[in-house]
Amino acid sequence: MRLSIIIVGLALVGLGTVLTVFGEQETPMEVYKTPYCGCCDIWMSHMEKNGFAIQMIDLPDTTRDSVPSHLASCHTAYLGDYVVEGHIPAKDIRRLLKEQPEISGLVLPGMPEGSPGMPGPNPVAYDVLSFNSKGEVNVFASHEP
Repeated sequence: MRLSIIIVGLALVGLGTVLTVFGEQETPMEVYKTPYCGCCDIWMSHMEKNGFAIQMIDLPDTTRDSVPSHLASCHTAYLGDYVVEGHIPAKDIRRLLKEQPEISGLVLPGMPEGSPGMPGPNPVAYDVLSFNSKGEVNVFASHEP
């Protein structure tokens, strides 16, 4: 009897491990960048380490109609119905996907030092912005160095 309980217990632990491993799925993300952008590669590595499955597309010009030009940065990513522009931290994108606000996407204009993909000795504070189809822009998240 005792051996049966141990065997059943071990089987359940094993099943839980299998379900955990196979139950976790990466979030697909399509990233458009120029072929020579090193900071984009570092940002994509940050995203992969945080559970995103990257499909990278190199283009000579990454200007996209989905992001207002005054909010543009060096790469554009698509996740379902959302667009993500710039060096946005994975935790902000996870929050976006969890909360699913009625916005077009998130942007981090420019390339602030200290954001994912932009290492350096002088990190700065920066705001990740949300934008919608009406042109409204709001602070989605603030980050301190």
